[in-house]
Amino acid sequence: MENQNIMKTGTTTVGIMCKDGIILAADRRATAGNLICDKKAQKIYQVNDNMALTTAGVVSDVQLLVKLIKAELNLKEIRTEREVNVKESVNLLAGLVYSNIRKMSMIPGISHFLFAGKDYEGFHLYDIYADGSLTKNDNYVSSGSGSVMAYGVLETLYKEGIDIDEGIKLALKCINAALQRDSATGNGIDVVTITKDGVKKVLEKEIKINLQ
Repeated sequence: MENQNIMKTGTTTVGIMCKDGIILAADRRATAGNLICDKKAQKIYQVNDNMALTTAGVVSDVQLLVKLIKAELNLKEIRTEREVNVKESVNLLAGLVYSNIRKMSMIPGISHFLFAGKDYEGFHLYDIYADGSLTKNDNYVSSGSGSVMAYGVLETLYKEGIDIDEGIKLALKCINAALQRDSATGNGIDVVTITKDGVKKVLEKEIKINLQ
């Protein structure tokens, strides 16, 4: 079918557990088939002071779901008069993804999230797959068309107990590997950390291609 070509999406996002926090990293290229639609696409979103997520899939769907989860968590905190924890937050988003993919639509609502955060129980990293399934990760996870290259780096270089600085360097190697081999990954790298101090963007780098 023709719209199968239209719906091809690509990206590379990575989540890495460290002894003192979590690293989220992503590239900046947004594609539709062979067309590069956006060279400065945002793929890491802060949900609240202590939680963030990466996005992959159909841009309109992921943007809407990010807005919905932020609003729902704000409402939940107002109703319950307490901070929401990571587990209930990620389960709520997984439910939204599950409902979204099963809607009757001319364009399938494909979305894939890596969700990370901290609460009173510690640090947590989850993979919310496009069908709404939910997996907790104790070491690392990657999503998108460049995840094959990223996983090769992670399987080789990841060690339990690495600190945040080591995790940042590893995340950069993962995204760089995808940049070299995946045409749907490129144009820049963003890296966010989640530590005891909350969510913080630690790297925002643009990569320009010189064709001369």
